[in-house]
Amino acid sequence: MKYQLIFTAILSAGVYIANAQQAKPEDTEIYQPVPKVVTPGKTFSDAPSDAIILFGGKNLDQWVSTDDRNKSAEWIVDGDILTVKKGTGNIETKQTFSNYQLHVEYRIPANITGSGQARGNSGIFLASLGKGDAGYELQVLDSYNNATYVNGMAGSIYKQSVPLANAVKKPGEWQTYDIVWIAPTFNADGSLLTAARVTVFLNGVLVQNDVTLSGPTLYIGKPSYKSHGPAPIKLQAHGDKSEPLSYRNIWVREL
Repeated sequence: MKYQLIFTAILSAGVYIANAQQAKPEDTEIYQPVPKVVTPGKTFSDAPSDAIILFGGKNLDQWVSTDDRNKSAEWIVDGDILTVKKGTGNIETKQTFSNYQLHVEYRIPANITGSGQARGNSGIFLASLGKGDAGYELQVLDSYNNATYVNGMAGSIYKQSVPLANAVKKPGEWQTYDIVWIAPTFNADGSLLTAARVTVFLNGVLVQNDVTLSGPTLYIGKPSYKSHGPAPIKLQAHGDKSEPLSYRNIWVREL
């Protein structure tokens, strides 16, 4: 029995060596399908050739009111800058999305007042699930020398995931979010198949690294999933008393 095992091992090793000798480099070379050509912008903030421009200045044709999707968005457009108009509520895209890459630039006004969550508060809802603040929120806030709970500071997935760093700039300066959103998927019976995931760069600094979400954002309580499909991207008009912030250069690439 001992010699039989030794013989079997020698035979197996011989087959392995023979197969390895017959292998060629091209056996592991892939040629199809060829990735599509995408022309990058001149800078990292410029939209690439296959991007959908959600706001590039001039108008809000790509946006509607969140509380009444039959109503046009009413925020203020001045040149290439979009500013929250108090009292008009949140706005969201006409188009719905599943997985995407999103670029958003925002500016906290230099004369910002208030403190904590009442200082330059807004939010980017990576998937809007209805009226008000329903959905998955990436926090926008003045976190420059402004203390608050860390899962509610700029760069946080609100009330879920603390950012890896505080990479914000001073109020008055333009700041940049670059986001990769992987939407959740659901089984036919509505149960969760795969959870949502998100990667976020704030001003070029990684603040969320392929984070798995527990469900949509909740202000009170623990999040949980309910089945949904593709969804709009939403911008929040928070409603606090601080001066309204602005956005510009918003584009998305479907993945």
